[in-house]
Amino acid sequence: MAELRPGDKAPAFELPGNGGQKVSLSTYKGSPVVLFFYPKDDTSGCTIENRDFTALADEFKKAGIVVIGMSPDSPNSHDKFTRKHGLDVVLASDEEKTTLEAYGVWKEKSMYGRKYMGVERTTFLIDANGVVAKIWDKVKVAGHAEDVLKIAKEL
Repeated sequence: MAELRPGDKAPAFELPGNGGQKVSLSTYKGSPVVLFFYPKDDTSGCTIENRDFTALADEFKKAGIVVIGMSPDSPNSHDKFTRKHGLDVVLASDEEKTTLEAYGVWKEKSMYGRKYMGVERTTFLIDANGVVAKIWDKVKVAGHAEDVLKIAKEL
């Protein structure tokens, strides 16, 4: 699939989420959505990123913005991760990696010379009409949630 760009229609999805919920982009039509993709539950950078979005959850909600995190971890893993760290974000599970691929975040990575497939930390801001408004790729976690909130409020 061609790489997504601002102005493109956001790919639809319906996936299992934490707490036994179904997570679907269409559920939130009419509201802006922050969709952040992260590699793995309970790893240091991913934990910090999820905690940072949780710390700002009330501000996102007040602004009418939905926040969804997504990784290839199972719903059970998401439930444990959410409980362990007191997270207040919706987490979608894409074990089949179809949505990760549709958004172009399932990529070849390299660590210590070893190549493997994994999630490239990326955040999409999707407007109320389901159109990609902004993309943050190769995200650095520090300050990211605050930056996303600032830009999302401008939608």
